[in-house]
Amino acid sequence: MLKSKMLISVLTSLVLITGSVGACADPGNGKGQGNGKGNAHNAQGHGNQGGGAKGTRSGQNDWDHGPNIDRGSVLNVLNSYHNYWAPGPALPPGIQKNLARGKPLPPGIAKKLDARLIGHLPRYDGYEWQQAGTDLILVAIATGIIYEVINGVLD
Repeated sequence: MLKSKMLISVLTSLVLITGSVGACADPGNGKGQGNGKGNAHNAQGHGNQGGGAKGTRSGQNDWDHGPNIDRGSVLNVLNSYHNYWAPGPALPPGIQKNLARGKPLPPGIAKKLDARLIGHLPRYDGYEWQQAGTDLILVAIATGIIYEVINGVLD
């Protein structure tokens, strides 16, 4: 009797442990039940030109847990420290179209900003500012997903 209770306890524990691990697993490509910041399929709009385009999933706002970008502060820094950045050439239309909030950063188009300028821009943990053509973008360091696009400010 004691052995059967012990066996039932062990089996129940194993089922609970493996079930909870499987429930937390992300199947990859941002299609799990995580916070959705890496899911380009759920993003709406192209960039955040007016501050209103936000990605959604199941009626929830996917961008609620990210940084709150103060565009006015960023533009003020760019105007005040104009010598710390160089105007970039406009991107081809096909690449420009893919430069949108919630999408992965296309490889090889962005470049690092001058460290002096980065020191004055607002800092957000886990994100970095980069230049892509004439656009200033905020990219998640870990995933390479674009969080914010400020179009045409570096021309």
